[in-house]
Amino acid sequence: MRLINRYPGRAPALLLGLIPFLLVVLIYGMASQARLAENPNDKLLPGLEQMTGAVNRMAFQEDRRSGDYLMWQDTTASLSRLAIGVGVAASLALVVGLLNGILPMARAGLAPLVSALSMIPPLAILPILFIVFGLGELSKVMLIVIGTAPIMMRDVAQRVRELPVEQLIKIQTLGANSWQVVTRMALPQVLPRLIDAVRLSLGPAWLFLIAAEAIASTEGLGYRIFLVRRYLAMDVILPYVIWITILAIVIDQCLRFANRRLFPWYNAGGH
Repeated sequence: MRLINRYPGRAPALLLGLIPFLLVVLIYGMASQARLAENPNDKLLPGLEQMTGAVNRMAFQEDRRSGDYLMWQDTTASLSRLAIGVGVAASLALVVGLLNGILPMARAGLAPLVSALSMIPPLAILPILFIVFGLGELSKVMLIVIGTAPIMMRDVAQRVRELPVEQLIKIQTLGANSWQVVTRMALPQVLPRLIDAVRLSLGPAWLFLIAAEAIASTEGLGYRIFLVRRYLAMDVILPYVIWITILAIVIDQCLRFANRRLFPWYNAGGH
């Protein structure tokens, strides 16, 4: 059998997926041990004990100044901003994407603007957002919206245009008006694709969130990472990065699970 036709089972696939992670941990552990053996006060590659101590201090001990549990406070602040930003972006993408995809007149007017907006580097307009919206929560949320919404709008519009022409002809033959075509034919088929678009946008959304928090914030995961970097506190930075990665994976898998539960017909097609 040719190699391209051989597929791993569930257990071998799980093992193959774990091997790269184990290799990374092994290489880091060896490098950290070597540096700490040479200099026990080395901060660049902290050992597991140092990182465990930092997590315990940040997550399970009250801060001496504020009395808060900093890691959970940062997590709540970042997730709130992320949820609002991605939620607003997904709502805008659904409306504008549907209009662009199914109404030629709307597409003629909105598609060039959406294409132009999707080409603007979001981080380049971050200073403008701070000037216009201030240093509060709105500017951070707007950065996530501006950074992710245009891409999702284009994706939704493309998915609408890929719907079978036969469906469009049949529903019009049955007497459906434009509103019914949108709500009865296009919308149900686009919703699972929108969830996929949101999943793909989570990475950029985290990037914009961390960047905004690093520049102007008093709490949040990005704020904390850039605050402690002044002290070369890698024992805090690395667990925070791992924690952000875990949060992103959990959110992605929750969206995937919701997509499978809400739209089993879509996932039955191998999406």
